[in-house]
Amino acid sequence: MVSVDEKTCIQALERIHPDHAMSKGKLELHEFEYARHGMQALIASFEVTTDKVISPTLGETRTEKDFGAHIRATVSIDPDAEWIYVADQLNTYKSTSLVECVAELCGLATELGEKGRSGILQNMATRTEFLQNTEHRIRFVYTPKHCSWLNQVEIWFGILRRRLLKRGSFTSAEILSQRILAFIEFFSESRSAGLTLAGRCW
Repeated sequence: MVSVDEKTCIQALERIHPDHAMSKGKLELHEFEYARHGMQALIASFEVTTDKVISPTLGETRTEKDFGAHIRATVSIDPDAEWIYVADQLNTYKSTSLVECVAELCGLATELGEKGRSGILQNMATRTEFLQNTEHRIRFVYTPKHCSWLNQVEIWFGILRRRLLKRGSFTSAEILSQRILAFIEFFSESRSAGLTLAGRCW
C-alpha cells in the first residue's frame, strides 16, 4: 500500500544573513529576511510497510499529467505487482488522464467513453468508481473529504518540513530540489538501517 500526495509551493528561500549559533544563556537566532528563488512542487509516494518514499517527482508544476507520470514511474518499480494508492479527494487524483493511465498500465481493453458525454470518463463519479475498482491491479482508495490528514504521507511531509525546509537556505530552485532528493535518500537509508534522523543536519 502506497500513500500518495503532493506538497506544492515549496519555496527556495535564501536567508539574507547567517543564523547566530546558540551559546551559553542565548538561544539560536534564525534570520527572518530572505530572497526568493522560485518554487518546486513535490509529488511523493510513501510506502507504508517500509517507511520509504519511492519515485519522488519534483518540478515547477503539479498538473494531472505530472501526477500520471508519477504513477507510471512508481509502477515501473514493479510492473506486475498490485498497487493500492491511498489519496485524498483532489480532482487531480480522479482525472481523465489518470483513468487512461491506469487502464493502459493494467492492460484493460475497456471502452472508456468521452469526458462530459459518456462511459467511464463521463464525470468525476464514473472516473472515481473505475479508479476504485477492486478487480484492477492498480487502484485508488480515497480518504473522506476534509480528512486528508489520515494519509500517512502527510506525516512524512511534516518531517520534511521540520528537518529540511523550515530552517533551510536555498540559493536556487535546483539546489532546493537536490537537497530534497538527498533528504529522501537519507531518510530511506536510515529506515532500512533502523536509524533515526536525530543529529543529522540539513
